[in-house]
Amino acid sequence: MNAMTHLIAAPILLPLLTASIMLMLGEKHRPLKARINLLSSLLGLGISVLLLQWTQTTGVPGSIGVYLPGNWQVPFGIVLVVDRLSALMLVLTGIIGVSALLFAMARWDGAGSSFHALFQIQMMGLYGAFLTADLFNLFVFFEVLLAASYGLMLHGSGRARVSSGLHYISINLLASSLFLIGAALIYGVTGTLNMADLALKIPLVPEADRGLLHAGAAILAVAFLAKAGMWPLNFWLVPAYSSASAPVAAMFAIMTKVGVYTLLRLWTLLFSGQAGASAYFGGDWLIYGGMTTIVCAAVAILAAQRLERMASLSILVSAGILLSAIGFAQPNLIGAALFYLVSSTLALSALFLLAELIERSRSANEMPLFDDGDLIARPLESLQPPKGINLDDEQKAVVGQVIPWTMAFLGLSFIACALLIIGMPPLSGFIGKLGLMHALLNPLGLGNGADEPVSNAAWGLLALLIVSGLASLIAFSRLGIQRFWTPEERPSPLLRRLECVPIFALLGLSILLTFKAEPLLRYTQAAAQTLNNPQQYVMAVLGTRAVPSPEAKAAVAEVQP
Repeated sequence: MNAMTHLIAAPILLPLLTASIMLMLGEKHRPLKARINLLSSLLGLGISVLLLQWTQTTGVPGSIGVYLPGNWQVPFGIVLVVDRLSALMLVLTGIIGVSALLFAMARWDGAGSSFHALFQIQMMGLYGAFLTADLFNLFVFFEVLLAASYGLMLHGSGRARVSSGLHYISINLLASSLFLIGAALIYGVTGTLNMADLALKIPLVPEADRGLLHAGAAILAVAFLAKAGMWPLNFWLVPAYSSASAPVAAMFAIMTKVGVYTLLRLWTLLFSGQAGASAYFGGDWLIYGGMTTIVCAAVAILAAQRLERMASLSILVSAGILLSAIGFAQPNLIGAALFYLVSSTLALSALFLLAELIERSRSANEMPLFDDGDLIARPLESLQPPKGINLDDEQKAVVGQVIPWTMAFLGLSFIACALLIIGMPPLSGFIGKLGLMHALLNPLGLGNGADEPVSNAAWGLLALLIVSGLASLIAFSRLGIQRFWTPEERPSPLLRRLECVPIFALLGLSILLTFKAEPLLRYTQAAAQTLNNPQQYVMAVLGTRAVPSPEAKAAVAEVQP
C-alpha cells in the first residue's frame, strides 16, 4: 500500500475536518471561514486531479485503487474505490465546487448562517458517494450530502425558496426511505451490500428468489431515478433548482449527476452481461424513461420565461440523454455520454451563475448591493452623444455605439452557454452530441463486439437529440432577444469580479474541451471499457487484503523457521 492509496480517503476527510473547524469559529469570522473554505476546496480539487492522473499512469490492473479505512477484509468492512469514472466525477465536483464558492463569496455566503460549513459537508457527501464501494455507505453519503443541501436550499430565505425547499426535502426523504427498502431486499437475497461481492453473487441467486432481487433493484432504482431527474419523478426538481440561490443551484447541477453515476455504476456492475438471468435488467426502462424525460423537458423549455427555469429544464434534458445512453449498454455510447456529461455539467453550472447576473441587469437602476470599491459598471448614458447633437442631422453615418464591457461579458457568456447546451458547433457540446449520434448509428451488440443494425430505440434517441436541441435553440434565442436586444434605457449592471471569474473559468474549460476533446474522449472511452468489463473492478476490490497487525506479523514470524 503506497501513499497514493492513502490519498483515496483525503477527499472525504479534508472537507470533514474543514467543516469542523468552521463550526468552531462561529459566524463572527466569516471572512476567515471563506478563505479556509476556498483553500480546502482548491486542495480537494488538487487531490482529485492527482487521483485522476494516477488512474491513467498505473496501467490497466492498477487503474483501480482500493482503500480499506477500517482495515477490515472485504466484503466485511468499509471500502473506498477510485477508478477512471469516479476520478472523473471527483474532478468535475471539485471544479464546480470552487467556482460556486467563488461566486458565493461575492454576496451569497452572508445571506444566512453556516453557509461555509454546509458547503464543505455537501462536498464531503459528493466525494464520498463517488468513492464508496458498498450500498450502505452509499446511503450514508447520500444522506450527508442531502442534509447539507437542505440547509443550502433554504439559504437566503424567501417565500418561494422555502416553499420549494420543503417539497425538495419531502421528496428526498421519501427517496431515502425507498433506498433503504431496496437495499434491505437485496441484502436479504444475497447476504451482502458490497458492490463487488454483489456482482459475484447475483448470477448465483436461485430462481425462486430472483423476483425478490429484481423487486429490490427496482425500488432502489426508483430512489436513484428520482435524484437523477427521470420523468415522472422529477416534478420537484425545476421549482427547487429555480428557487435556489445561484451558487447553490450551480452545485445542484452536479447532484443530479450523482443519481446518474450511481445508476451507471450499479447497472454495469450488478446487471452486466455476466449477471446470468438478471443480465441487463431494466435496460428498456432506462431507454424509454430517458426518452420520455427528454420529450417532456423539451416541451416545457419552450414555455419557460425565466433563465433559471430554462437551466433547470436543461438539466432534465441532459439527464434524459444520459439515462437513455446507459440503457443501450454499448461501451462506445457510454464513453460519448460521459464526455457529454462533463461538457453539459460545466455549461449548466455556468448558466445558473450567469442567470442571476442577467436578471440583475433588468433592475440595474436599483441601488448597488455593495460598496463600489470592487464594483464594475459603466452607465449607458455616458456613451450617448451630447444633448443637442444629432448625428443624422450632420449627415454622418451612425455606425452604432460602444457596448459596456459588463453587458458584452454577459452577452458573450450567454451565447457560449447556449451553444454548449444546445449542442451547436463549434464548442464541446456539439462534439458530445456528435459522439452520441455516431455511437447510435454504429452500435456494438451489448459489448460483445458484434455489429448490429440500428434499433428503433436508437433512431428515436437520435431524433430526440436533434429535436431537443432545436427546442433549446428556440427558447434561448427568444430569451436572448428579450434580455439583450430589447431597447431599454438602463445602465449596465453592477458586477463584482468574484462573480465574473467563476463563469469565465467554467466557460473557458468548456471551450478548452473543444480543442482538447481527443484526450478526454480517449479517457471516457477507456472508462466505458472498464465498466463493460466488471471483472476488473471485482478482482481489484476482492483481491485487496487488509494490512496485518503487528501482533499477527509477530505470530507469523514465530511460526516460520
